[in-house]
Amino acid sequence: MTAGRGPSICLFGLGEAGSLLAADLWRAGATVSAYDPAEVGTPEGVVRHVHPALAVRHADLVLGLTAGSEAKLALLQALEAIGGGAVYADLSTASPQVKSELAGLAARQELEFVDVALMAAVPGNGLATPALAAGEAAARLAGALNPLGARIEPVDGPPGAAAGKKLLRSVMTKGTAAVLIEAVRAGAAADDLAWLWSNMARELDGADEWWMRHQVTGSKAHARRRRDEMTAAVEMLEGLGVAPTMTRSTVASLDELVAGALPDLPPPRRS
Repeated sequence: MTAGRGPSICLFGLGEAGSLLAADLWRAGATVSAYDPAEVGTPEGVVRHVHPALAVRHADLVLGLTAGSEAKLALLQALEAIGGGAVYADLSTASPQVKSELAGLAARQELEFVDVALMAAVPGNGLATPALAAGEAAARLAGALNPLGARIEPVDGPPGAAAGKKLLRSVMTKGTAAVLIEAVRAGAAADDLAWLWSNMARELDGADEWWMRHQVTGSKAHARRRRDEMTAAVEMLEGLGVAPTMTRSTVASLDELVAGALPDLPPPRRS
């Protein structure tokens, strides 16, 4: 397909993710317009406008690639200018509640709204970044973008369902990163980082479903002993001058486990 002869797509946001998606869409044959008030570059083939209402005038699809805190403004600033029959897809990492609110605003203008959750980093993946999409027009969005190289998977549920799945996973992925950072700071303060790093790497090398299940159920079975252990870890980190933010949270979590129950875990996956 010749660049610029496919669907007309407008992007709100030409930051790191937006610029990569815009470039891939143009190379795949889409006509790409964009709006971004920030002083960022404009990818080849992208027609950049000075006002959001101008950018969306002829768009079949509008993709919002803003921060979650700016998602509502991105929609409102050009809502009345978006043509009938277009689809607005919000790719921000906003909460399910915000996505639902945005869908309601779009519905007042009879605009189809799709909640999109990017499930991997855009750098290195570009348009092929795996994504979930929720809303009545999710299949339509996937049908338009997947032939261009996107990997959008529609999921059941209203707008907010895709964002919810991503944020549920983020509790683990971002929480794990925060724990690792705190451990690294403590290891450096104790002048023992090389040993700690190697030890943590060996532990994570064996992180499979059995390991994950063992961590969850073992924490419940041994909550009192582990709470005492992590209380001692808090004291050690404070002595090293490292803020035990995540370690204190672990103590609080174990306190809850002493008195509370765990939900039943799904059955083991078949290999």
